[in-house]
Amino acid sequence: MNEQEKLKDIVSEFGDPFSESSFCKSLNVSEIIDSFEEEKEVSCAGRLVSKREHGKSGFAHIMDYTGKLQIYAQSKLPGEGFKLFKELDIGDIIGVKGKLFKTRTGELTIMAEELTLLSKTLRPLPEKWHGLKDVETRYRQRYLDLISNPGVREVFIKRSLIISLIRSFFRELSYMEVETPMLQPLAGGAAGRPFVTHHNVTGSDVYLRIAPELYLKRLLVGGFEKVFEINRSFRNEGVSTRHNPEFTMLEAYCAYQNYEYMMKVCEDLFSFLAKEVNSSLVFEYQGKRLDFTPPWQRISFAGLFEKEFGIKAEDSQEIMVEKISRKLKLQKELSRSQILNITEELIERNYPQDKPTFIVDFFTWTSPLAKTKKDNPYLVERFELFIAGLEVANAYSELNNPVEQRRRFERQMETEEELPKKIDEDFVLSLEHGMPPAAGLGIGIDRLVMLLLNQPSIRDVILFPLLKSLSR
Repeated sequence: MNEQEKLKDIVSEFGDPFSESSFCKSLNVSEIIDSFEEEKEVSCAGRLVSKREHGKSGFAHIMDYTGKLQIYAQSKLPGEGFKLFKELDIGDIIGVKGKLFKTRTGELTIMAEELTLLSKTLRPLPEKWHGLKDVETRYRQRYLDLISNPGVREVFIKRSLIISLIRSFFRELSYMEVETPMLQPLAGGAAGRPFVTHHNVTGSDVYLRIAPELYLKRLLVGGFEKVFEINRSFRNEGVSTRHNPEFTMLEAYCAYQNYEYMMKVCEDLFSFLAKEVNSSLVFEYQGKRLDFTPPWQRISFAGLFEKEFGIKAEDSQEIMVEKISRKLKLQKELSRSQILNITEELIERNYPQDKPTFIVDFFTWTSPLAKTKKDNPYLVERFELFIAGLEVANAYSELNNPVEQRRRFERQMETEEELPKKIDEDFVLSLEHGMPPAAGLGIGIDRLVMLLLNQPSIRDVILFPLLKSLSR
């Protein structure tokens, strides 16, 4: 019997299995288990994940997002309750009311007194529901992954917890959460190829933001001193275990502080999260032991590149690119993002990976929005945070000189092929009204969740990662 025929039989026998618009749950599964009392009346709902009949009785398990619970049905169920029980399929969503008891084996069970079919499945669950393994199917049909794999559900429950903890951390520091535009007239605030679309009413192209930075700094000009945003950003680039074109970032800005302050914020935030999520500052990530105990090690970007490529901080960008290209036998048209990818490889090759690492002393030309060091105009006050080979955070003392910012933008337009050839005049104008000295921090939430939850791919911590369309 196919699905449609089965549905017709159910409708004929029991009525429309999609007619119920609500069901009064007294408790979810975990609450029922935690508050167990013999003969306690409860009502619960969930997906049927197992069923076995024994003549005039039967056992089944229902599952909600908190766990799994056994139900026991007998032929004396009122009305056609037991007849309905016998017709249920694995995957059906049901509501059950009854009293709690424990079986002879000690399993907590609901003695069903009322059974309601809330939604009829028309397709079987994968592999008898326990163990969806195909990676492509897991990502493409995440709902089946969540039904089949309890560990996956736990990852996303904990991801939600992590984001809540981040919010509470910054609120404790008196930061105000704000929202800035996702559609922007210019793509700025980071290096990356933007998505472009067209707004019909204004007749202009707009960009999905690659970062919220320039708008958040406008708020510093406006007088807010501590702001943060947990935002969606977009880059029209490749897909890998570390990259998804749509991703979640935290950006935070604090007036009258510098990048050293943001290092302390990172150490405190990440240590706080590790203790809350993993109950320890020491935990495992993909076979590596990670220790989040502060203080974290610091490595000079300029020193690393001088040792590896013979580069001096005062060398021009062209000379630096030539030296790197010559040694690595690459094309000379290296972008800033490629330089930073090389950095990841050098760190992984030359330094221990068991502790988070701050990379400092970046060249000025790689950092168009960062303030230069007072004692060395060729370097900026900036750090990138690497953990287990992943770049997780980026921060700097913000450039607030409008004249220098314009010069940096002009230089950036000459060298960055990915960016539109236009200066964000409105942002420069805002700086001309005066922005206080400030520190800014960006954290890749998806990568941070990967680390804290020991997940190998960014697609394992994003509910619906971007995938290639199936050909039809």
